[in-house]
Amino acid sequence: MTAIRLLIVDDDPLVRAGLSLMLGGADDVEIVGEAADGGEVEALVDRARPDVVLMDIRMPVVDGLTATERLRGRPEAPQIIVLTTFHADEQVLRALRAGAAGFVLKDTPPAEILDAVRRVAAGDPVLSPAVTRRLMDQAAAGAADTRRTRARARLDTLNDREREVAVAVGRGLANAAVATELFMSVATVKTHVSRILAKLDLDNRVQIALLAHDAGLLEGYQEDGR
Repeated sequence: MTAIRLLIVDDDPLVRAGLSLMLGGADDVEIVGEAADGGEVEALVDRARPDVVLMDIRMPVVDGLTATERLRGRPEAPQIIVLTTFHADEQVLRALRAGAAGFVLKDTPPAEILDAVRRVAAGDPVLSPAVTRRLMDQAAAGAADTRRTRARARLDTLNDREREVAVAVGRGLANAAVATELFMSVATVKTHVSRILAKLDLDNRVQIALLAHDAGLLEGYQEDGR
């Protein structure tokens, strides 16, 4: 089994030490580096080649948002999980739009943080449907009409089946649930998701969900995805 290579970025040395101790003890996780500021991240990524970066969003020199944008703009960028103290913060939303795969709260139990690292390394976003909905509701504030017009124009590039899959992803459904609802195989769902990401130049499912919300395609659905 190949260990997940993890880089920890936080300006608090006690937080870094605690995360390193908690996560480094797992058989399938290898801590390949630590950084105290976002300005150190790119050089560390070049040296350590992490699969996942656990990124504090608030740091005094270069914050986690800026570091996330810089990393996700690079080829073969690692997956990023944002560390935050708030459920629905504007900076978290910006980080997700920049390509972060999700976020965890700093008071999240260690086992759940470890699970988040594993899920992101496997290509799954770390957001529950309820949390996704709260973030997307916050995204709706301000410049909504312009955002909706742009989102709909982008989604118009999808065919009907891809659009159905995009809506299902936006509702927070996992691949198996999408397959059941749309009467297709899980492999076909994965293929559609990959095509959507490529066509729309997106990094992950969270960005698909945000775009579907911006376009107004999720209106009328309940928070549990129904």
